Amino acid sequence: MITAPTWLDHSEYPFEIRTFTHPDGRINYIDEGRGPIILFVHGTPEWSFGFRHLVKAFSPTHRCIAPDHLGFGLSDKPPGADYTVRAHSRRLQDFIDHLGLKDITLAVTDFGGGIGLPYALEHTANVKRIVLYNTWLWDLMPDKRFSRPTAIMKSWLGRFLYLRLGFSVNVMMPSAYGDKSKLTKAVHAQFKNALPDATSRVATFACVQEIKNAGPFWNEQWKKVDRLKNIPTLICWGMKDRFFPPDLMDRWKSALPYAVVKTLPETGHFVHEEANVELTEDIRTFLSTTP
Repeated sequence: MITAPTWLDHSEYPFEIRTFTHPDGRINYIDEGRGPIILFVHGTPEWSFGFRHLVKAFSPTHRCIAPDHLGFGLSDKPPGADYTVRAHSRRLQDFIDHLGLKDITLAVTDFGGGIGLPYALEHTANVKRIVLYNTWLWDLMPDKRFSRPTAIMKSWLGRFLYLRLGFSVNVMMPSAYGDKSKLTKAVHAQFKNALPDATSRVATFACVQEIKNAGPFWNEQWKKVDRLKNIPTLICWGMKDRFFPPDLMDRWKSALPYAVVKTLPETGHFVHEEANVELTEDIRTFLSTTP
C-alpha cells in the first residue's frame, strides 16, 4: 500500500490503494468487494478515480478491480517507459495473471477498449461478459475525423499543447462532455492533479500518438473480433460524444450482433461520469440476465 497524495478526495475515492510491482514500473489499483469479478479498464486522461461510482455500486455484490495504467493516475510515470497500446495491453495481461483473476466481466471505455479487449480475444474462456462504451478496436486513420487532428498533435505544436499545457486533461476532457456542467471543478481537479506537469503527461501525449501508430496493432485484433460474438456483451453509448460519435457504435453492433445495446441521448464521452446512475442500472440488468 502506498501513501495517498494530499490532493486525493477520499470522500469520492474511499478505497484502499494497492500496488502491483511490474518490471516496467509500479501500477496502482483498487480491489473492492467480494464475488464475481468486474475488471474496469480506463482510457486517457483518466485513471481508476473515474470508475468510483461503479465500484461503489457493485462492490457490495462483486469484486471490483480497477488499475491505473502505467503513466496515469497514481501509478508510476517513468519518462522512458513504453506507453504504446501494445505495451499497456501486455501489462494488463501481466496484472490479470498476477492476481489470478478468473471468470472476468471486462468493462472498457475509450483507450481501455484497445488495451483491454485484446485480452478477451486471446482468453475467451476467462472472459464471461463484456461491457463496452465509447471505445474502438480498429485503425482510425482512414477516417479524416481522426487523421486530420492527429497530424497536428504529432507536430511540435501538439507536443507543446499536451506536455506543457496539459491539453488532454484541461481542454479535451471538458470538451468531450455532453453536459459540461457535470464536470465539476472538484472532480476535474482529481484528474488535473494526477497530471501536474510535463513529465507526468508523457503517457497522455503517447496516447494521441497511438491513435495513428497503433493502427496495425488494432487491425490485428479486429481481424479476430468474431471470437467475441458468443461472449455476452453490453454496448452502451453516449450519443453526444463529439470525438467518438454513434457511427462507431454501429460498427460494434455489426461485429457483435447478439450484444445488448443501450444509448444515452444526452451523454458525451465519459459515460461513467455523466450518466453513472443510468450506466449502473444498465450493467446491473445485464449482469442479472446473462449466465
